[in-house]
Order: sequence, then C-alpha cells, then structure tokens
Amino acid sequence: MKNEYDGQLAEETVNILRRNGWKVSTVESCTGGLISKLITDIPGSSDVFELGITTYSNEMKTRMVGVPEDVLAHYGAVSEQTAAAMAKGLLALSGADIAVSVTGIAGPGGGTKEKPVGLIFLGFALRGCEKVDIVKLEDNGAHRNREENRFHAAEAALHGIMQKAADYQNQSTGKE
Repeated sequence: MKNEYDGQLAEETVNILRRNGWKVSTVESCTGGLISKLITDIPGSSDVFELGITTYSNEMKTRMVGVPEDVLAHYGAVSEQTAAAMAKGLLALSGADIAVSVTGIAGPGGGTKEKPVGLIFLGFALRGCEKVDIVKLEDNGAHRNREENRFHAAEAALHGIMQKAADYQNQSTGKE
C-alpha cells in the first residue's frame, strides 16, 4: 500500500484547508504520526498545520489531551469514546479549526475477538461544534498488515478532513 501513495490526497487536503482558511491538528495513536507526516510532506503545509501529537500510552492520552481516566478504564483506548475525547481535548489545546484523532489496533498483535486487528476509530472535532463525528474502520476480511492498516486510517483521516472542510464551504456559500 505504501508504494501506491503519491501524496495527491494530502495535497488536496492542504488545498481545501487553505481555501477555508483553516488550521488542522492531529492526535494519533496507532498511526504514530503518519497523518501529520502526510500533511507536512506537502510544501506550504505550514499555512494549515497547527500541531501533531502522538499519544501511544493511556497515560499520555490523559495527560496531553485530557482523555478522562474513567473513559479509558470503561471503554478502553480503542473506542469511539476515547477517539471523541482525544479530538475534543486536542481542539481545546490547539488553535486549530479542526482536530482529528485516531486510535486503533494496527496489528499484527493486540487484537481480541471484541476488538480485532484493523479496528480503528477516527474523531473529527470542529471549532464551534459540540458534536465530535466518529468514523469506525474495520478490517472486514481485508487482512491488512500493520502498515496497510496505518495508511488506511491516515487516508480515511485525510478524506474526513476534506469532507468536513467541503461541508463547511458549501454551508458558507449556500450550496448543498
């Protein structure tokens, strides 16, 4: 999968963020900073990229972006609730207009029957909105390896950023 990635998606993401005058921040777990890397690979990304944090441990999820310990204890690090708390916490920490979180199980180990390898949650928090939108990715028989799961999540994050920015642009201009 890595050989197929040409940077076009990240370039389109940077361009739509720039058109909206938006800054983006990321808080990543299973992708280990890949979303930030893909965005910052694009020349001029400093116009739109605010902050990137990799919080691999539960302790850092709590300390850096304020994920409540009871959320981690009750739902686990790989959960919709944790992804939402990560995105909200990052939005509060940064000056970004959109904050993106990712938490999941890239593999090959670490999966369980309830939370298999390839289960990934993305959170999208927008400045001025209370609701955090969650995207759930599953392997669904694709049997991706670790690198493929990470790229799958990063690409889904870029698509999500573009969709949120396009939705905002359409609302601003009265287009649907």
